[in-house]
Amino acid sequence: MLRRVVLQTFRQGLVQSFFKRNAVSVSEVTATHQPIETSNEAGEKSVPTQKAGDESGKTVVVAPPEFRFMYPEFLPDPTMEYRNRLKEKLERMDMLQRRSVIEIPEFYTGSVMAVTVADANSPNKFSRFVGICIQRGGSGLRAWFILRNVVDKQGVEILYEMYCPLIQKIQVLRLERRLDESLLYLRDALPEYSTFPLDMEPERRLNNSVVPLNPIKVKLRPRPWLERWERQNLQGVEDLNLPQRFYDRAEEVAKPWEKYDLMLHYRKTIPAEEQEKIFAEVHSQLQQQDLKRKIRRRRGPDNDQ
Repeated sequence: MLRRVVLQTFRQGLVQSFFKRNAVSVSEVTATHQPIETSNEAGEKSVPTQKAGDESGKTVVVAPPEFRFMYPEFLPDPTMEYRNRLKEKLERMDMLQRRSVIEIPEFYTGSVMAVTVADANSPNKFSRFVGICIQRGGSGLRAWFILRNVVDKQGVEILYEMYCPLIQKIQVLRLERRLDESLLYLRDALPEYSTFPLDMEPERRLNNSVVPLNPIKVKLRPRPWLERWERQNLQGVEDLNLPQRFYDRAEEVAKPWEKYDLMLHYRKTIPAEEQEKIFAEVHSQLQQQDLKRKIRRRRGPDNDQ
């Protein structure tokens, strides 16, 4: 009888301690994690709420979860043959140093951008190109993006290396996202979807606003195409109006089981814990650069020095 009473009191003590731990952890999570907008201004606004103390008393920097979409180039190449922690650390330092010299704004696939590059063959030694970002990729110092525009009824595409020292200015004229991660199908689309004036002015955007999603669906020209777009799960394209045999063949070559392959997903991505460490490393420096840039703008070009 005494043994049963002892066991019952011990179990009650375990249950009470368990609930106390859960209550403390929930209160810490709600105090440290605040809702963050998907923009640079919103990230700056939430800086004071992203630092908390751990059990050892050290300050822990928590980067906003949107950083993995805003700055994907900071994530290393997931291929194990190319992984080198020291090289990745040095590359991030070089990237932050380059960002302190030139402002690389937030942009996504589908944003309209203007890039100014030093050109020795140009009369004024500079060349500016305006276009829509149809694809971005690469990691580290090898990050790149492609701009497309239709000039004189001819499609023109330029691939820019994001951290190339020849780039003098990167400006986002229209910040928006599209339904697909890659817009390479604009090569087979009608010209009006890729035509933008070269003297386009930047659109005004409210601070702390969410990045808009453009739900436009593009109409493609008749076949032949550069790729078999019917075999890709495209959301931003109108009905292709192809014979049924094309869709039957697309189902035969499809690999729907790959989305359930955990090992394939593991090999193609960086673990979430490692992503948090990387973005926590660069978060404070990016915020300091943005703060210095705002102070410089307030002073004006005359008081820049």
